[in-house]
Amino acid sequence: MNRSNARLKKIASDILRHVIICGFGLIMIYPLIWMFSSTFKESHTIFHTAAQLIPENFTFENYINGWRGVGGTDFGTFFRNSAVISVSATIGTMISSALVGYSFSRGRFFGRKLLFAAMLGTLMLPAQILMIPQFLWFNTLGWVNTYAPLITPFFFAITGFFVYLVTNFIDGIPRELDEAAKIDGCSFYGIFARIILPLSVPALITTGLFSFIWRWDDFLGPLLYLQRTPQFPASLALRMFADPAAITDWGALFAMSTLSLLPAVLIFIFLQKYLVEGISTSGLKG
Repeated sequence: MNRSNARLKKIASDILRHVIICGFGLIMIYPLIWMFSSTFKESHTIFHTAAQLIPENFTFENYINGWRGVGGTDFGTFFRNSAVISVSATIGTMISSALVGYSFSRGRFFGRKLLFAAMLGTLMLPAQILMIPQFLWFNTLGWVNTYAPLITPFFFAITGFFVYLVTNFIDGIPRELDEAAKIDGCSFYGIFARIILPLSVPALITTGLFSFIWRWDDFLGPLLYLQRTPQFPASLALRMFADPAAITDWGALFAMSTLSLLPAVLIFIFLQKYLVEGISTSGLKG
């Protein structure tokens, strides 16, 4: 009886725990469900039927109108701009973070600890502090109204979090592999290319995943440096649907917002295994 009662209590506690978790999960995801369902409603009825998730009259007009874009530019152009910025910046982040992380982990040079501490210090520095000096610098270089300020800096490992992540991961790789490679004739850079880089794939994929999502969602950067509508990424183009001086097309806004979420969601779903491995940074993975 005692075993039976204990088993029933465990089952009841498990059910209660799952119900609570699912309840919190539903509360968190409800705004996204509401936005998605609103894309199939007529634009002028969205807020009149806000409590009704299932539309009375399904329509795809919001997607058609939203894809036509704003300012004479279709939304496909905005998506292409976002892809160019996000993919280019992500590639730069992965390459530079891998090189700098390897140098910090395996390199032995004067001032290494001081530089590493300075890099960690940048994690506690609000990005807003750097906005004005960066803008003045990029304006002097003639980069304003181009994609250069949104892409080029990331080829120089400016995100300390990713450098720290890759450095910690490489620290977990046994140094005996380096010694064995040296015996086989590998140089410092050969060890990186043949040993460290292949084993650091989980950390690099984690870096690329976060970098892509952050760049895809970035609003302030394009707002500061881009001025012409055909250059806008999707994050900035969505703002143009909301016009305080005119009628806001909420249906088109929600439709394009839903499409804008898809790339980040799909990438996260397919690469979440590597995300867990990269963040754990526990050395070699089987």
